[in-house]
Amino acid sequence: MRAAPTSEAREVARAAAEWLALLEAGEADAEDHARLQSWRSSDSRHEQAWQKAQFLRQRFSQLPSALVMATLDRPDPARRAALKRALGVAALVPAAWLISRQLPLDVWRADLHTGTGEHKRMPLADGSTLQLNTASAVNVDLGARQLTLVRGEMALNVPGSAALTINAPYGRIIVSRSEVCVRLNERDCNVSVVSGSVRLQPLHGPVLVLREGQQVSLQASGAGSVSGFDANMPGWRDGVLTAQNQPLGIFLAELSRYRPGLLRWEPALDSLRVTGSFRLDDTDKVLALLAASLPLEVHSRTRFWVTLTARKNIA
Repeated sequence: MRAAPTSEAREVARAAAEWLALLEAGEADAEDHARLQSWRSSDSRHEQAWQKAQFLRQRFSQLPSALVMATLDRPDPARRAALKRALGVAALVPAAWLISRQLPLDVWRADLHTGTGEHKRMPLADGSTLQLNTASAVNVDLGARQLTLVRGEMALNVPGSAALTINAPYGRIIVSRSEVCVRLNERDCNVSVVSGSVRLQPLHGPVLVLREGQQVSLQASGAGSVSGFDANMPGWRDGVLTAQNQPLGIFLAELSRYRPGLLRWEPALDSLRVTGSFRLDDTDKVLALLAASLPLEVHSRTRFWVTLTARKNIA
């Protein structure tokens, strides 16, 4: 069985696909080409992903050049526009395929899932309420009284005494008369209790009870130390991202989970601080608010290609 790729591998593949789409769209300038070369040479994995993208581009693009040029030379604007759209699709097919190949098959087969930036709230037949955060997937088996978190983040509110079990890669969370948030990360699973208490059965180590206001990290080696739970963290359930004097780099890393495409920023911006509550249904507006309150500028090449830079002082 092919091992599931890491989030870092998916990010590299996505970046290669974005570069491919930019070049094929004909919008790249000399600076873009220089940045692409720098990206390719900075890491051997980047170069491998780029070569794979190039191979796929050649494989999927089989339109004869003579036919393309002849059609583009015709005076019919509608026909020329149609061909340009077709060429655009041909460029994006390998890019989309390259990205999709980096996602585990069980994500696509999951009973319930959300796309990037999407949020779902679903009542279950037993009276419980399930919420899925951005880019998440879960399987539901109420007959067996269990849910399996495949990807991303979920919140589960079980008002009754009949327990529901959440299966995660690093253990099981048994929920009854309580509400819990569970988030899968690269190497651990974070469990936070919003109300009530839950029982945790790590893959290794003793069973423990986690109470309201507490959180813990489940790892392959067992459960970490129990700590206090930041009540602002599950704001996504209401479509809100809240920060309290948070380093901007951490805030942007979280915000990027809710945006398709690439969000980049200069390392110098990491140490800036941000405070506030921001609606997640319009992340472009969030970036505009940041630019209005912090010394930074937003550069949008496309909706899916955004870079933040330090604001330059103009004398």
